[in-house]
Amino acid sequence: MSSLLLVPALLRQLPPKAKLAVVTADSRVFRDDLLGLSDRADRNRIVIGGIEGGKMLENACMRPPQPTDIADIENDVAACVARLRVAHPDIAALLFTCTGFPPITPAIRRMTGLPIYDITTICRMTLESVRA
Repeated sequence: MSSLLLVPALLRQLPPKAKLAVVTADSRVFRDDLLGLSDRADRNRIVIGGIEGGKMLENACMRPPQPTDIADIENDVAACVARLRVAHPDIAALLFTCTGFPPITPAIRRMTGLPIYDITTICRMTLESVRA
């Protein structure tokens, strides 16, 4: 299960000129085929950013991996989102792909005022669909 399953639906919810920012741990290894989009116009509405060079990815690459403080994750993601918004002021929503990001989602939502979706969004949707 991946939050990327939400990409097509999120694009349909946004205004036609708005962009969706996909924030991942390492944008250098992110592949377009992960988006599940065949329409080039839809792909052009996606911007990809990553936290490579930040503390979280640095700690994850250590052997053994080291835990990362929530404040460091928040700083890494906030910096990435700020860079993306400067380059693409038409970003209307954020999609976090890293399963380490949900703890900082509320803080980034408060900072940006943007709707943010992550793996917990798709989990909640799935649980709601089977709830009696």
